[in-house]
Amino acid sequence: MTRAFIDFLAQSPSAFHAAETVAARLQAEGFSLDDDAHAPGGHLVVRDGAVVAWWVPEHARPRFRVVGSHTDSPGLMAKPDPDVVREGFRQVAVEVYGGPILASWFDRDLTFAGRVVTADRTEHLVNTGPVARVPNLAIHLYRGDMPEIDRQVHTQPILGVDRPLLELAAESAGIAADDIVAHELITADAQRGEVIGDVLAAGRLDNLTSVWASMEAMLAAKDDAEDILVLAAFNHEEVGSASTAGAGGPLLERVLNRVAAEFGEPAEIIADSIQVSADAAHAVHPNYPGKHDPTHHPLLNKGPVLKVNANQRYASNAATETEWILACRAAGVPHQTFVGNNAVPCGSTIGPISSTRLGLPTVDVGVPLLSMHSARELCGLEDMDYFVRALAAFYAGAR
Repeated sequence: MTRAFIDFLAQSPSAFHAAETVAARLQAEGFSLDDDAHAPGGHLVVRDGAVVAWWVPEHARPRFRVVGSHTDSPGLMAKPDPDVVREGFRQVAVEVYGGPILASWFDRDLTFAGRVVTADRTEHLVNTGPVARVPNLAIHLYRGDMPEIDRQVHTQPILGVDRPLLELAAESAGIAADDIVAHELITADAQRGEVIGDVLAAGRLDNLTSVWASMEAMLAAKDDAEDILVLAAFNHEEVGSASTAGAGGPLLERVLNRVAAEFGEPAEIIADSIQVSADAAHAVHPNYPGKHDPTHHPLLNKGPVLKVNANQRYASNAATETEWILACRAAGVPHQTFVGNNAVPCGSTIGPISSTRLGLPTVDVGVPLLSMHSARELCGLEDMDYFVRALAAFYAGAR
């Protein structure tokens, strides 16, 4: 399982790659590419770096079991005119995407990945391989602590070759650079995930841990399912989800409404359904334990984390929390709980967004991570196995 997950990460350097990788795997398992299907079997739709897949059992009950996640990760996005030459170096003009730990992107071998669109409106996936680096300033040139990072001035990567980024992107896609009309290209750490004892160090664990686990869980549970199973991996969560491919957009709603219409009143069916919002959770940091709630300390390799927030930054409530805990028990999986320290800001997920839009009862859960939003994060190997098993039990409706 670990090797398969590391391969998945390597195949998914951008949201667009992640969505296509999920789609390819599900199609190999018999799912059809069809955004208006409600017949028994597996179906899926891919849109702008998002993928929604659903499995309709032969004698399906009119109830959805949804696992929602997101395909995007923080990074440095190439600007529309990315070519810059400064002090003899060819560089890439970038815009900060989401909330990366900027210092972690320095002195790493970076690929640019994503999509380019040509004049015939064809989309091409791009992964340049390691071509760029954001160099640190040598310690001899400053005194004291490292100067504050200027997001505009200090984050522009240098290219390792004297060629424009779009020329490298075109070469990756097998097209001419002049054919590119527009692009969405983001940095990714070019190093593969590596196992360090019983933890995994890799980029984009937030939130490809959840995308991969939900895919594996759906495939494991589908043949014995009674409810309609749905995988929804959205784009743009890291920047607020307000897009046609984000959780605030219409993608999941359209699928649920079309399928539910075959069974009855869609709004009633959706209200009687349940969603797991699967996103990375914070493991307690051993060097900064004071940043965590003193009575809730999620640890690596101790099971998936239930995320609770009284101010609705997470969508969990007592009823949906119970469903998740019962699924973990049925799978024989330990579980933990994250609650924020009152003095520390709390992040959020797709959970409150999609549950509010759809009226879909939701619980927020995830694999515990260290270094969340770093170019390279840490998760427990056992937690990935636990998470797949718990999500499969949720899909199966285990109690």
